[in-house]
Amino acid sequence: MEPLAPRPQMTTLLANSVLDRLERLRIRAPGRRTSRSRGEHFSGKGGASTEFCDYRDYSPGDDTRFVDWNIFARLHRPYLKQFHREEERHVVLLIDASASMKFEGKLDLARPLAAAFGVMGLLNNERVSAYVSHQAGNAPDRLPPCRGRANLRTLFQFIENIASQGDAPLDRAVELLLRHHTGRGVCVIVSDFLTFGDLKRGFNLLYAAGLEPLGVQILSPREIEPEISTDLRLVDSETQETLDISSNDDLASLYQEYRQRLETDLALLCRRRSGRFLSVNSETPVESVLFDQMRRKGWIE
Repeated sequence: MEPLAPRPQMTTLLANSVLDRLERLRIRAPGRRTSRSRGEHFSGKGGASTEFCDYRDYSPGDDTRFVDWNIFARLHRPYLKQFHREEERHVVLLIDASASMKFEGKLDLARPLAAAFGVMGLLNNERVSAYVSHQAGNAPDRLPPCRGRANLRTLFQFIENIASQGDAPLDRAVELLLRHHTGRGVCVIVSDFLTFGDLKRGFNLLYAAGLEPLGVQILSPREIEPEISTDLRLVDSETQETLDISSNDDLASLYQEYRQRLETDLALLCRRRSGRFLSVNSETPVESVLFDQMRRKGWIE
């Protein structure tokens, strides 16, 4: 008996073994924001589905199909059965593809992470859309909302074609994204968050639009632990501005203090808007980020 031929790889972004594991998982959003259109997420309000949640007194004009006639026969008083309302959740992917994401493979991790969240959304019948931030002043590249397994290849092709370029500030990308988007849910932001934009404003805009921010910061090894052992000239990959620095222990300490403060501030911005935040090393395998860090921290279940 000949061995079975290996299954063709569906995408270059994620191995088939990772896709198989993602098929059994879903995004766990702290605030559970959903849209009013019908979907597969229970809202906090009553509605029409197959899962019973409570009784209430019958009022004139109520649909008699939901009267519990067994209770009426015992108590001689009509009670109405209530059910969970199933609502639709949107999963919005915002991928930072500005020039700084090209450094030490940050975009190489951002693409499969964004794809993984898109896969979980599509396979759980959520509406998934994606936006790519490039050049300042230009509208982000956009994948319109879609749902279902049939759109997996469309999602993969869109993300596979993302290239790093430009200098778009993240808050401006959020503003342009919201010109196209309607619907409540979560916004997964994959970025290094090294921007001069007003991040607080961007997060406020998302939350006001009904989207809980899930921020994934990707930093390179040299951004996490820079080596300053000699005189250096730093070049901004987006603006091409230069800065000459000299080796100094105090400078390295000051940099770490700033980096950690940025991480703390970003986590606070997300948490105060019912979201989550995680900072990862660009050299970490995507499987480790998804199934070790994110699953352990309750991002996915």
